[in-house]
Amino acid sequence: MPEDKGQFDVAYVAHLARLQLTDAEMTQFSAQLQNILAYVTKLNELDVSNVEPTAHAVPLTNVLRKDEARPSIERERVLANAPESARELFIMPKIVE
Repeated sequence: MPEDKGQFDVAYVAHLARLQLTDAEMTQFSAQLQNILAYVTKLNELDVSNVEPTAHAVPLTNVLRKDEARPSIERERVLANAPESARELFIMPKIVE
């Protein structure tokens, strides 16, 4: 008996995600996928021609401070914590070959 489209989609996605699903899980996820696709089809029926595209449902504002120079720890104190330094730079071991 051939698999229905929902079972095929679930099997395909599971294969891409390297998941091994039981038959019960395949049936459960197939039903859930069909419900999701039915809901998306229902949403596609809405007229959104007068709705302005947005990235978020509510307006967001950036809460970061201005990027301004300000006093910091002296370079000598910072480099004193380094296991090794040269020419006012940290010397780190190579980790990628």
